[in-house]
Amino acid sequence: MPESFHGRIPAALMLTGAVVLVLLQAVVVVGEFPASLTLERAFPVNNQVELGELRNRDGLRHRRILQQQDGNPDVVDFRVQGTYDPYRVGLYYTKVQLGSPPKDYYVQIDTGSDVLWVSCTPCNGCPTSSGLQIPMDFYDPSSSSTSSVISCSDQRCSQASRSSDSGCNNKQCSYTFQYGDGSGTSGYYVSDYMHLNTIGLDSATSNSSANVVFGCSTSQSGDLTKTDRAVEGIFGFGQNGLSIISQLSSQGIAPDSFSHCLVGSGSGGGILVIGQILDPDMVFTPLVQSQPHYNVNLQSISVNGQTLPIDPSTFAISDNQGGTIIDSGTTLAYLAEAAYTPFVDAITQSVSQSVQPLISKGNRCYLITSSVSSIFPTVSLNFAGGASMRLRPQDYLLQQNSVNGAEVWCIGFQTISNQGITILGDLVLKDKIIVYDLGGQRIGWADYDCSSSVNVSSTSRGGRSEVVNAGQFNAGTSLQITRYELTAVFILASILHLAMTIGGFSL
Repeated sequence: MPESFHGRIPAALMLTGAVVLVLLQAVVVVGEFPASLTLERAFPVNNQVELGELRNRDGLRHRRILQQQDGNPDVVDFRVQGTYDPYRVGLYYTKVQLGSPPKDYYVQIDTGSDVLWVSCTPCNGCPTSSGLQIPMDFYDPSSSSTSSVISCSDQRCSQASRSSDSGCNNKQCSYTFQYGDGSGTSGYYVSDYMHLNTIGLDSATSNSSANVVFGCSTSQSGDLTKTDRAVEGIFGFGQNGLSIISQLSSQGIAPDSFSHCLVGSGSGGGILVIGQILDPDMVFTPLVQSQPHYNVNLQSISVNGQTLPIDPSTFAISDNQGGTIIDSGTTLAYLAEAAYTPFVDAITQSVSQSVQPLISKGNRCYLITSSVSSIFPTVSLNFAGGASMRLRPQDYLLQQNSVNGAEVWCIGFQTISNQGITILGDLVLKDKIIVYDLGGQRIGWADYDCSSSVNVSSTSRGGRSEVVNAGQFNAGTSLQITRYELTAVFILASILHLAMTIGGFSL
Protein backbone atom coordinates (compact mmCIF):
# COMPACT_ATOMS: atom_id res chain seq x y z
CA MET A 1 0.00 0.00 0.00
CA PRO A 2 1.52 3.45 -0.86
CA GLU A 3 2.88 5.47 2.09
CA SER A 4 0.72 8.51 1.28
CA PHE A 5 -2.36 6.32 1.68
CA HIS A 6 -1.07 5.01 5.07
CA GLY A 7 -0.82 8.57 6.31
CA ARG A 8 -4.52 9.30 5.71
CA ILE A 9 -6.02 6.33 7.58
CA PRO A 10 -5.63 5.64 11.34
CA ALA A 11 -3.70 2.51 12.20
CA ALA A 12 -6.79 0.99 13.87
CA LEU A 13 -8.53 1.05 10.49
CA MET A 14 -5.75 -0.55 8.43
CA LEU A 15 -7.82 -3.73 8.02
CA THR A 16 -10.74 -1.69 6.76
CA GLY A 17 -8.38 0.06 4.39
CA ALA A 18 -7.21 -3.28 3.02
CA VAL A 19 -10.79 -4.33 2.43
CA VAL A 20 -11.43 -1.03 0.73
CA LEU A 21 -8.46 -1.52 -1.59
CA VAL A 22 -9.65 -5.01 -2.54
CA LEU A 23 -13.13 -3.66 -3.23
CA LEU A 24 -11.66 -0.83 -5.27
CA GLN A 25 -9.84 -3.35 -7.42
CA ALA A 26 -13.02 -5.37 -7.85
CA VAL A 27 -14.94 -2.33 -8.97
CA VAL A 28 -12.25 -1.44 -11.45
CA VAL A 29 -12.48 -4.91 -12.98
CA VAL A 30 -16.27 -5.09 -13.17
CA GLY A 31 -17.12 -1.51 -13.94
CA GLU A 32 -14.03 -0.48 -15.88
CA PHE A 33 -13.59 2.59 -13.65
CA PRO A 34 -10.30 4.61 -13.61
CA ALA A 35 -7.46 3.05 -11.63
CA SER A 36 -7.07 6.14 -9.39
CA LEU A 37 -9.87 7.82 -7.43
CA THR A 38 -9.94 11.17 -5.66
CA LEU A 39 -11.47 10.75 -2.18
CA GLU A 40 -13.11 13.52 -0.18
CA ARG A 41 -14.02 13.61 3.53
CA ALA A 42 -17.73 13.13 4.14
CA PHE A 43 -17.40 13.67 7.92
CA PRO A 44 -14.62 15.02 10.16
CA VAL A 45 -11.95 12.37 10.71
CA ASN A 46 -12.15 12.28 14.51
CA ASN A 47 -15.94 12.49 14.84
CA GLN A 48 -18.01 9.41 15.50
CA VAL A 49 -20.94 8.89 13.14
CA GLU A 50 -24.12 7.08 14.05
CA LEU A 51 -24.95 4.03 11.94
CA GLY A 52 -28.40 5.47 11.24
CA GLU A 53 -26.85 8.57 9.69
CA LEU A 54 -24.66 6.40 7.48
CA ARG A 55 -27.68 4.36 6.45
CA ASN A 56 -29.62 7.53 5.59
CA ARG A 57 -26.72 8.82 3.53
CA ASP A 58 -26.47 5.50 1.70
CA GLY A 59 -30.21 5.57 1.14
CA LEU A 60 -29.94 8.92 -0.65
CA ARG A 61 -27.18 7.50 -2.81
CA HIS A 62 -29.21 4.40 -3.62
CA ARG A 63 -32.21 6.49 -4.65
CA ARG A 64 -30.00 8.46 -7.02
CA ILE A 65 -28.72 5.21 -8.49
CA LEU A 66 -32.23 3.87 -8.98
CA GLN A 67 -33.38 7.14 -10.54
CA GLN A 68 -30.55 6.85 -13.04
CA GLN A 69 -31.55 3.30 -13.79
CA ASP A 70 -35.22 4.24 -14.16
CA GLY A 71 -34.19 6.59 -16.96
CA ASN A 72 -33.30 3.57 -19.05
CA PRO A 73 -35.98 2.25 -21.42
CA ASP A 74 -38.10 -0.62 -20.17
CA VAL A 75 -39.40 -3.58 -22.12
CA VAL A 76 -43.06 -3.27 -23.15
CA ASP A 77 -45.08 -6.41 -23.80
CA PHE A 78 -48.33 -7.06 -25.64
CA ARG A 79 -50.44 -10.19 -25.74
CA VAL A 80 -50.85 -11.61 -29.25
CA GLN A 81 -53.96 -13.31 -30.61
CA GLY A 82 -54.88 -14.66 -34.04
CA THR A 83 -53.22 -16.99 -36.50
CA TYR A 84 -51.66 -16.93 -39.95
CA ASP A 85 -54.13 -19.57 -41.21
CA PRO A 86 -56.17 -17.81 -43.94
CA TYR A 87 -58.95 -20.36 -43.53
CA ARG A 88 -59.42 -19.32 -39.88
CA VAL A 89 -58.24 -15.77 -39.14
CA GLY A 90 -55.38 -14.85 -41.44
CA LEU A 91 -53.95 -12.15 -39.18
CA TYR A 92 -52.36 -11.53 -35.79
CA TYR A 93 -53.68 -8.82 -33.51
CA THR A 94 -53.13 -7.33 -30.07
CA LYS A 95 -54.83 -5.06 -27.58
CA VAL A 96 -53.86 -1.45 -26.88
CA GLN A 97 -55.23 0.82 -24.16
CA LEU A 98 -55.89 4.45 -25.03
CA GLY A 99 -57.38 7.48 -23.33
CA SER A 100 -58.40 8.56 -19.84
CA PRO A 101 -60.04 6.51 -18.50
CA PRO A 102 -58.25 3.83 -20.56
CA LYS A 103 -60.28 1.70 -22.97
CA ASP A 104 -59.28 -1.43 -24.90
CA TYR A 105 -58.91 -1.52 -28.69
CA TYR A 106 -57.96 -4.59 -30.72
CA VAL A 107 -55.64 -3.79 -33.61
CA GLN A 108 -53.81 -5.78 -36.28
CA ILE A 109 -50.02 -6.07 -35.90
CA ASP A 110 -48.54 -4.59 -39.09
CA THR A 111 -44.84 -4.07 -39.72
CA GLY A 112 -45.64 -2.88 -43.25
CA SER A 113 -47.11 0.47 -42.17
CA ASP A 114 -46.12 3.21 -39.76
CA VAL A 115 -49.10 4.60 -37.87
CA LEU A 116 -51.37 3.32 -35.12
CA TRP A 117 -55.01 4.15 -35.87
CA VAL A 118 -58.32 3.08 -34.33
CA SER A 119 -61.95 3.41 -35.40
CA CYS A 120 -63.54 6.58 -34.05
CA THR A 121 -67.06 7.80 -33.54
CA PRO A 122 -68.71 8.63 -35.81
CA CYS A 123 -67.26 6.42 -38.56
CA ASN A 124 -68.50 5.72 -42.08
CA GLY A 125 -68.16 2.05 -43.12
CA CYS A 126 -66.51 0.89 -39.89
CA PRO A 127 -67.73 -2.58 -38.82
CA THR A 128 -69.61 -2.71 -35.53
CA SER A 129 -69.18 -6.46 -34.94
CA SER A 130 -66.43 -9.01 -35.57
CA GLY A 131 -66.27 -12.71 -36.34
CA LEU A 132 -63.20 -12.80 -34.08
CA GLN A 133 -65.52 -12.49 -31.07
CA ILE A 134 -63.86 -9.31 -29.85
CA PRO A 135 -65.76 -6.25 -28.59
CA MET A 136 -65.89 -3.35 -31.06
CA ASP A 137 -65.64 -0.12 -29.06
CA PHE A 138 -64.99 3.06 -31.06
CA TYR A 139 -62.61 5.68 -29.69
CA ASP A 140 -64.35 8.93 -28.76
CA PRO A 141 -61.96 11.87 -28.27
CA SER A 142 -64.59 13.81 -26.34
CA SER A 143 -64.87 11.04 -23.73
CA SER A 144 -61.16 11.11 -22.87
CA SER A 145 -59.99 13.83 -20.52
CA THR A 146 -56.45 13.72 -21.97
CA SER A 147 -57.29 13.78 -25.67
CA SER A 148 -56.36 16.64 -27.97
CA VAL A 149 -56.61 17.07 -31.73
CA ILE A 150 -53.40 17.63 -33.70
CA SER A 151 -53.63 20.95 -35.53
CA CYS A 152 -52.30 21.60 -39.00
CA SER A 153 -49.62 23.90 -37.59
CA ASP A 154 -48.30 21.23 -35.21
CA GLN A 155 -44.83 20.00 -36.25
CA ARG A 156 -46.09 16.44 -35.76
CA CYS A 157 -48.52 17.03 -38.63
CA SER A 158 -45.63 17.68 -41.02
CA GLN A 159 -43.99 14.54 -39.69
CA ALA A 160 -47.20 12.63 -40.42
CA SER A 161 -47.05 13.60 -44.07
CA ARG A 162 -44.16 11.17 -44.54
CA SER A 163 -46.42 8.24 -43.64
CA SER A 164 -49.63 9.12 -45.45
CA ASP A 165 -51.45 11.53 -47.68
CA SER A 166 -51.98 14.14 -44.97
CA GLY A 167 -53.87 17.37 -45.29
CA CYS A 168 -55.84 19.95 -43.36
CA ASN A 169 -59.55 19.59 -42.72
CA ASN A 170 -61.30 22.09 -40.43
CA LYS A 171 -57.88 23.00 -39.02
CA GLN A 172 -57.33 19.35 -38.09
CA CYS A 173 -54.33 17.35 -39.29
CA SER A 174 -56.00 14.73 -41.49
CA TYR A 175 -54.75 11.57 -43.20
CA THR A 176 -55.64 8.97 -45.84
CA PHE A 177 -54.15 5.48 -45.95
CA GLN A 178 -54.41 3.13 -48.94
CA TYR A 179 -53.32 -0.49 -48.46
CA GLY A 180 -52.10 -3.02 -50.99
CA ASP A 181 -55.33 -5.05 -50.88
CA GLY A 182 -57.34 -2.04 -52.06
CA SER A 183 -58.76 -1.16 -48.65
CA GLY A 184 -58.38 2.27 -47.16
CA THR A 185 -59.11 4.56 -44.25
CA SER A 186 -59.16 8.27 -43.58
CA GLY A 187 -59.49 10.43 -40.49
CA TYR A 188 -57.51 12.85 -38.36
CA TYR A 189 -54.68 12.70 -35.83
CA VAL A 190 -55.14 12.98 -32.08
CA SER A 191 -52.83 12.94 -29.10
CA ASP A 192 -53.73 10.92 -26.01
CA TYR A 193 -52.29 8.58 -23.40
CA MET A 194 -51.30 5.05 -24.33
CA HIS A 195 -51.16 2.73 -21.33
CA LEU A 196 -48.31 0.23 -21.31
CA ASN A 197 -47.42 -2.97 -19.47
CA THR A 198 -43.70 -2.46 -18.80
CA ILE A 199 -41.04 -4.63 -17.19
CA GLY A 200 -38.13 -2.93 -15.49
CA LEU A 201 -35.46 -3.45 -12.84
CA ASP A 202 -35.49 -6.78 -10.99
CA SER A 203 -38.30 -8.10 -13.17
CA ALA A 204 -40.78 -5.67 -11.62
CA THR A 205 -43.89 -5.24 -13.72
CA SER A 206 -45.68 -1.91 -13.80
CA ASN A 207 -48.30 0.02 -15.68
CA SER A 208 -47.03 3.21 -17.24
CA SER A 209 -48.36 5.61 -19.82
CA ALA A 210 -47.07 7.83 -22.59
CA ASN A 211 -48.58 10.63 -24.61
CA VAL A 212 -48.61 9.50 -28.24
CA VAL A 213 -50.08 10.58 -31.56
CA PHE A 214 -52.35 8.16 -33.43
CA GLY A 215 -55.02 8.16 -36.11
CA CYS A 216 -58.74 8.57 -35.43
CA SER A 217 -60.46 6.77 -38.33
CA THR A 218 -63.75 8.28 -39.52
CA SER A 219 -64.08 6.34 -42.78
CA GLN A 220 -63.12 2.87 -44.00
CA SER A 221 -63.45 1.00 -47.28
CA GLY A 222 -62.67 -2.36 -48.89
CA ASP A 223 -61.78 -5.35 -46.72
CA LEU A 224 -61.62 -3.13 -43.63
CA THR A 225 -65.43 -2.96 -43.69
CA LYS A 226 -65.93 -6.75 -43.60
CA THR A 227 -67.06 -8.22 -40.30
CA ASP A 228 -65.68 -11.78 -40.58
CA ARG A 229 -62.24 -10.82 -39.19
CA ALA A 230 -62.77 -7.19 -38.29
CA VAL A 231 -60.51 -5.45 -35.81
CA GLU A 232 -60.67 -1.93 -34.43
CA GLY A 233 -57.62 -0.59 -36.20
CA ILE A 234 -54.05 -1.24 -37.30
CA PHE A 235 -50.91 -1.02 -35.20
CA GLY A 236 -48.16 0.15 -37.57
CA PHE A 237 -44.65 -0.81 -36.45
CA GLY A 238 -42.71 0.98 -39.20
CA GLN A 239 -39.64 3.18 -38.83
CA ASN A 240 -41.24 6.57 -39.45
CA GLY A 241 -41.05 9.15 -36.67
CA LEU A 242 -44.79 8.89 -36.06
CA SER A 243 -44.74 5.14 -35.40
CA ILE A 244 -45.33 4.15 -31.78
CA ILE A 245 -41.87 2.53 -31.70
CA SER A 246 -40.24 5.83 -32.68
CA GLN A 247 -42.42 7.90 -30.34
CA LEU A 248 -41.75 5.76 -27.27
CA SER A 249 -38.05 5.48 -28.07
CA SER A 250 -37.63 9.25 -28.54
CA GLN A 251 -39.26 9.79 -25.12
CA GLY A 252 -36.85 7.30 -23.50
CA ILE A 253 -39.75 5.10 -22.42
CA ALA A 254 -38.97 2.02 -24.54
CA PRO A 255 -36.06 0.67 -26.64
CA ASP A 256 -35.63 1.43 -30.34
CA SER A 257 -36.23 -2.22 -31.21
CA PHE A 258 -39.09 -4.69 -31.11
CA SER A 259 -39.62 -8.42 -31.61
CA HIS A 260 -42.39 -10.87 -32.29
CA CYS A 261 -42.76 -14.63 -32.18
CA LEU A 262 -45.97 -15.83 -33.87
CA VAL A 263 -47.38 -19.27 -33.04
CA GLY A 264 -48.20 -21.16 -36.24
CA SER A 265 -50.08 -24.11 -34.79
CA GLY A 266 -53.29 -24.60 -32.83
CA SER A 267 -55.16 -21.43 -31.99
CA GLY A 268 -52.15 -19.23 -32.75
CA GLY A 269 -51.19 -16.30 -30.54
CA GLY A 270 -47.60 -15.49 -29.67
CA ILE A 271 -45.33 -12.83 -28.23
CA LEU A 272 -44.87 -9.16 -29.12
CA VAL A 273 -42.42 -7.00 -27.15
CA ILE A 274 -40.73 -3.66 -27.54
CA GLY A 275 -37.20 -4.89 -26.90
CA GLN A 276 -34.99 -7.59 -28.40
CA ILE A 277 -35.75 -11.26 -27.86
CA LEU A 278 -32.47 -13.11 -27.33
CA ASP A 279 -31.56 -16.51 -28.76
CA PRO A 280 -28.13 -18.10 -29.28
CA ASP A 281 -29.10 -19.16 -32.83
CA MET A 282 -30.10 -15.66 -33.91
CA VAL A 283 -28.72 -14.49 -37.26
CA PHE A 284 -28.93 -10.95 -38.64
CA THR A 285 -28.99 -9.25 -42.01
CA PRO A 286 -28.69 -5.48 -42.58
CA LEU A 287 -31.72 -3.39 -43.42
CA VAL A 288 -31.57 -1.72 -46.81
CA GLN A 289 -31.15 1.99 -46.11
CA SER A 290 -33.51 4.80 -47.12
CA GLN A 291 -36.50 2.54 -47.72
CA PRO A 292 -40.01 3.13 -46.34
CA HIS A 293 -40.44 -0.53 -45.31
CA TYR A 294 -38.34 -3.23 -43.66
CA ASN A 295 -36.38 -4.09 -46.79
CA VAL A 296 -33.67 -6.75 -46.67
CA ASN A 297 -31.31 -7.96 -49.36
CA LEU A 298 -32.39 -11.45 -50.47
CA GLN A 299 -29.62 -12.84 -52.65
CA SER A 300 -30.63 -16.40 -53.54
CA ILE A 301 -32.99 -19.31 -52.81
CA SER A 302 -31.91 -22.89 -52.23
CA VAL A 303 -34.03 -26.07 -52.38
CA ASN A 304 -32.51 -29.14 -50.75
CA GLY A 305 -29.20 -27.28 -50.60
CA GLN A 306 -29.17 -26.53 -54.34
CA THR A 307 -29.15 -22.85 -55.31
CA LEU A 308 -31.86 -22.09 -57.87
CA PRO A 309 -30.92 -20.50 -61.21
CA ILE A 310 -32.33 -17.07 -60.39
CA ASP A 311 -30.54 -13.88 -61.42
CA PRO A 312 -29.68 -12.00 -58.17
CA SER A 313 -30.94 -8.79 -59.78
CA THR A 314 -34.43 -10.30 -59.50
CA PHE A 315 -34.42 -9.36 -55.82
CA ALA A 316 -32.74 -5.96 -56.19
CA ILE A 317 -34.39 -2.59 -55.65
CA SER A 318 -34.54 -0.50 -58.81
CA ASP A 319 -35.95 3.03 -58.86
CA ASN A 320 -37.37 2.42 -55.37
CA GLN A 321 -39.31 -0.58 -56.69
CA GLY A 322 -38.96 -4.27 -55.97
CA GLY A 323 -36.75 -5.72 -53.28
CA THR A 324 -37.72 -7.94 -50.34
CA ILE A 325 -39.97 -6.73 -47.51
CA ILE A 326 -40.66 -8.23 -44.07
CA ASP A 327 -44.38 -7.61 -43.44
CA SER A 328 -46.42 -9.11 -40.60
CA GLY A 329 -49.55 -7.52 -42.09
CA THR A 330 -49.38 -9.89 -45.07
CA THR A 331 -50.85 -13.35 -44.53
CA LEU A 332 -49.05 -15.28 -47.29
CA ALA A 333 -45.68 -14.78 -49.00
CA TYR A 334 -45.00 -13.37 -52.46
CA LEU A 335 -42.08 -13.94 -54.82
CA ALA A 336 -40.90 -11.75 -57.64
CA GLU A 337 -42.17 -13.19 -60.93
CA ALA A 338 -38.74 -14.19 -62.23
CA ALA A 339 -38.17 -16.25 -59.06
CA TYR A 340 -41.61 -17.82 -58.76
CA THR A 341 -41.46 -20.37 -61.60
CA PRO A 342 -37.96 -21.71 -60.74
CA PHE A 343 -39.07 -22.04 -57.11
CA VAL A 344 -42.29 -23.96 -57.84
CA ASP A 345 -40.58 -26.15 -60.46
CA ALA A 346 -37.82 -27.13 -58.01
CA ILE A 347 -40.37 -28.10 -55.34
CA THR A 348 -42.42 -30.12 -57.82
CA GLN A 349 -39.41 -31.93 -59.22
CA SER A 350 -38.14 -32.92 -55.78
CA VAL A 351 -41.44 -34.64 -54.87
CA SER A 352 -42.44 -35.94 -58.30
CA GLN A 353 -41.99 -39.60 -57.25
CA SER A 354 -43.99 -39.28 -54.03
CA VAL A 355 -47.06 -37.11 -54.68
CA GLN A 356 -49.65 -36.42 -57.32
CA PRO A 357 -49.47 -32.81 -58.56
CA LEU A 358 -52.66 -30.97 -59.51
CA ILE A 359 -53.91 -27.47 -60.19
CA SER A 360 -56.59 -26.09 -57.86
CA LYS A 361 -58.05 -22.64 -58.53
CA GLY A 362 -54.93 -21.71 -60.44
CA ASN A 363 -52.58 -22.81 -57.64
CA ARG A 364 -49.94 -25.55 -57.83
CA CYS A 365 -51.07 -28.24 -55.36
CA TYR A 366 -50.16 -31.79 -54.40
CA LEU A 367 -52.18 -34.81 -53.30
CA ILE A 368 -50.39 -36.35 -50.30
CA THR A 369 -51.01 -39.59 -48.45
CA SER A 370 -48.16 -39.37 -45.93
CA SER A 371 -46.46 -36.73 -43.76
CA VAL A 372 -45.74 -33.51 -45.62
CA SER A 373 -42.55 -33.05 -43.57
CA SER A 374 -41.14 -36.37 -44.73
CA ILE A 375 -41.77 -35.69 -48.43
CA PHE A 376 -41.11 -32.03 -49.18
CA PRO A 377 -37.67 -30.41 -49.18
CA THR A 378 -36.21 -27.73 -46.95
CA VAL A 379 -35.97 -24.30 -48.54
CA SER A 380 -33.38 -21.66 -47.62
CA LEU A 381 -33.73 -17.94 -48.25
CA ASN A 382 -30.18 -16.56 -48.34
CA PHE A 383 -29.60 -12.92 -47.38
CA ALA A 384 -26.77 -10.40 -47.29
CA GLY A 385 -24.29 -10.96 -44.50
CA GLY A 386 -24.45 -14.74 -44.81
CA ALA A 387 -27.77 -15.07 -42.93
CA SER A 388 -30.13 -17.81 -44.13
CA MET A 389 -33.77 -18.36 -43.21
CA ARG A 390 -34.71 -22.03 -43.21
CA LEU A 391 -38.24 -22.85 -44.34
CA ARG A 392 -39.92 -26.10 -43.45
CA PRO A 393 -42.60 -27.44 -45.82
CA GLN A 394 -45.22 -25.89 -43.50
CA ASP A 395 -43.60 -22.49 -44.12
CA TYR A 396 -44.25 -22.51 -47.87
CA LEU A 397 -47.23 -24.88 -48.18
CA LEU A 398 -50.87 -24.54 -47.09
CA GLN A 399 -53.25 -27.41 -46.49
CA GLN A 400 -56.42 -26.73 -48.45
CA ASN A 401 -58.71 -29.76 -48.07
CA SER A 402 -58.85 -33.57 -48.35
CA VAL A 403 -59.84 -35.84 -51.23
CA ASN A 404 -60.67 -39.51 -50.57
CA GLY A 405 -58.51 -39.56 -47.46
CA ALA A 406 -55.58 -37.78 -49.12
CA GLU A 407 -54.54 -34.27 -48.07
CA VAL A 408 -54.29 -31.44 -50.60
CA TRP A 409 -51.37 -29.09 -49.95
CA CYS A 410 -50.77 -26.04 -52.14
CA ILE A 411 -47.82 -23.70 -52.65
CA GLY A 412 -48.49 -20.82 -50.27
CA PHE A 413 -46.13 -18.49 -52.10
CA GLN A 414 -47.86 -16.25 -54.63
CA THR A 415 -46.66 -13.67 -57.12
CA ILE A 416 -47.72 -10.10 -57.85
CA SER A 417 -47.84 -9.44 -61.60
CA ASN A 418 -45.40 -6.86 -62.94
CA GLN A 419 -44.27 -5.76 -59.47
CA GLY A 420 -40.93 -7.53 -59.08
CA ILE A 421 -41.41 -7.51 -55.33
CA THR A 422 -40.89 -10.23 -52.71
CA ILE A 423 -42.91 -10.03 -49.49
CA LEU A 424 -42.38 -12.34 -46.54
CA GLY A 425 -45.65 -12.51 -44.63
CA ASP A 426 -46.95 -14.52 -41.69
CA LEU A 427 -46.76 -17.85 -43.54
CA VAL A 428 -42.96 -17.50 -43.42
CA LEU A 429 -42.56 -15.44 -40.23
CA LYS A 430 -44.49 -17.77 -37.92
CA ASP A 431 -42.65 -20.12 -35.55
CA LYS A 432 -39.63 -17.81 -35.59
CA ILE A 433 -38.29 -15.08 -33.37
CA ILE A 434 -38.09 -11.96 -35.56
CA VAL A 435 -36.08 -9.03 -34.16
CA TYR A 436 -36.28 -5.52 -35.65
CA ASP A 437 -33.19 -3.75 -34.34
CA LEU A 438 -33.79 -0.17 -35.48
CA GLY A 439 -30.79 1.23 -33.61
CA GLY A 440 -28.51 -1.28 -35.31
CA GLN A 441 -30.44 -1.11 -38.62
CA ARG A 442 -30.73 -4.86 -38.95
CA ILE A 443 -33.28 -7.67 -38.75
CA GLY A 444 -32.62 -11.01 -37.07
CA TRP A 445 -34.42 -14.33 -36.75
CA ALA A 446 -34.20 -17.78 -35.24
CA ASP A 447 -36.43 -20.86 -35.41
CA TYR A 448 -38.40 -21.11 -32.18
CA ASP A 449 -41.39 -22.67 -30.45
CA CYS A 450 -43.31 -19.44 -29.92
CA SER A 451 -45.55 -21.02 -27.31
CA SER A 452 -42.47 -21.24 -25.07
CA SER A 453 -40.92 -18.51 -22.93
CA VAL A 454 -38.24 -16.15 -24.21
CA ASN A 455 -35.41 -13.96 -22.93
CA VAL A 456 -35.62 -10.28 -23.76
CA SER A 457 -33.03 -7.50 -23.69
CA SER A 458 -33.59 -3.78 -23.66
CA THR A 459 -30.99 -1.53 -25.28
CA SER A 460 -30.83 2.23 -25.45
CA ARG A 461 -30.55 4.19 -28.68
CA GLY A 462 -27.13 3.87 -30.22
CA GLY A 463 -26.68 0.29 -29.13
CA ARG A 464 -25.33 0.85 -25.58
CA SER A 465 -26.63 -2.03 -23.50
CA GLU A 466 -28.32 -0.87 -20.30
CA VAL A 467 -30.45 -3.89 -19.48
CA VAL A 468 -29.37 -7.52 -19.60
CA ASN A 469 -32.22 -9.97 -19.55
CA ALA A 470 -32.35 -13.01 -17.33
CA GLY A 471 -36.07 -13.64 -17.40
CA GLN A 472 -38.92 -15.30 -19.18
CA PHE A 473 -42.07 -14.33 -21.00
CA ASN A 474 -44.84 -16.32 -22.59
CA ALA A 475 -48.50 -15.93 -23.43
CA GLY A 476 -49.59 -16.86 -19.94
CA THR A 477 -46.97 -15.21 -17.70
CA SER A 478 -45.15 -11.93 -17.31
CA LEU A 479 -41.85 -10.91 -18.80
CA GLN A 480 -38.93 -10.67 -16.40
CA ILE A 481 -35.64 -8.84 -16.85
CA THR A 482 -32.70 -8.30 -14.51
CA ARG A 483 -29.86 -5.83 -14.84
CA TYR A 484 -27.29 -8.21 -13.39
CA GLU A 485 -24.26 -6.58 -15.00
CA LEU A 486 -24.89 -3.15 -13.51
CA THR A 487 -26.28 -4.51 -10.23
CA ALA A 488 -22.92 -6.13 -9.43
CA VAL A 489 -21.19 -2.77 -9.78
CA PHE A 490 -23.79 -0.99 -7.62
CA ILE A 491 -23.48 -3.57 -4.81
CA LEU A 492 -19.70 -3.24 -4.78
CA ALA A 493 -19.91 0.54 -4.90
CA SER A 494 -22.33 0.60 -1.95
CA ILE A 495 -20.07 -1.66 0.17
CA LEU A 496 -17.08 0.44 -0.78
CA HIS A 497 -18.96 3.61 0.14
CA LEU A 498 -19.89 2.25 3.58
CA ALA A 499 -16.35 0.99 4.34
CA MET A 500 -14.71 4.26 3.33
CA THR A 501 -17.23 6.38 5.24
CA ILE A 502 -16.47 4.43 8.42
CA GLY A 503 -12.82 5.20 7.75
CA GLY A 504 -13.60 8.92 7.51
CA PHE A 505 -13.84 9.28 3.76
CA SER A 506 -16.56 9.22 1.10
CA LEU A 507 -16.72 8.73 -2.62
